[in-house]
Amino acid sequence: MAQFWVLFRRELAAYLVTLTGWVIMAAVAFLIGLSFVDLILAVRRTPLPLHVTEVFYQTPYFWIIVLFSGPVITMRLFAQERAVGTYETLMTSPVRDGTVVAAKFGAAMAFYLIVWVPLMVCVGLLRLWTGESRALEWPLLGSTFLGIALLGGLFLSMGCFASALTRSQTLAAMVAGLLGVSLFLLSFAVDGVEGEGMWWVRVLGAFTLVDHMRDFTRGVVDLRPVVLYGSLMLFFLYLTLRMVEGRQWK
Repeated sequence: MAQFWVLFRRELAAYLVTLTGWVIMAAVAFLIGLSFVDLILAVRRTPLPLHVTEVFYQTPYFWIIVLFSGPVITMRLFAQERAVGTYETLMTSPVRDGTVVAAKFGAAMAFYLIVWVPLMVCVGLLRLWTGESRALEWPLLGSTFLGIALLGGLFLSMGCFASALTRSQTLAAMVAGLLGVSLFLLSFAVDGVEGEGMWWVRVLGAFTLVDHMRDFTRGVVDLRPVVLYGSLMLFFLYLTLRMVEGRQWK
């Protein structure tokens, strides 16, 4: 466990003390702020018929952050280690491969949650500006952040796997982005499809990320997407571990 925390702090510090990490945080804060500027302008014209979390999730800024922050955050995890020549040193140290993967993923997840802090700040400012107490309902915010964390964990696990495939950070980000966007597009694969009772339609319907996130922003926590995201997350982390173990013996 001590080895895990040493690696975890090392990886998290790499985000917080480098220019790349601060650029990511600044970009996410800018997109969140931009979305809330649009929200404020909309509130000035007419009252919002939905809760602020549900309106925010429907903006393109939300999905831009979710889809592209994961690949950018994770692209350096293994690819950079191999590019600068520290991968062999890390993998020959007395640390289990699973500990390395868990620590890197955990640090990426912690940083991902940190970059979403401006969302809480914006919601609080919106409540102060509008005087509307419903803008800050903790159950809704809690379920919304649960959905954000689950989606982020899934995309980050894909990014870990992509980073373990190559020594190029750019290629790792592209592969992770392709996986994430492909999974996101499955949300629209069953729209307008006839034969809703067919098994393959039901399977594709289980991957409707947009519908799942809509439920989370409404305060509805369904265990089915929680299990789905958790299972897929563990699956991609297992693939990452297998890649790390395979490359260690090459």
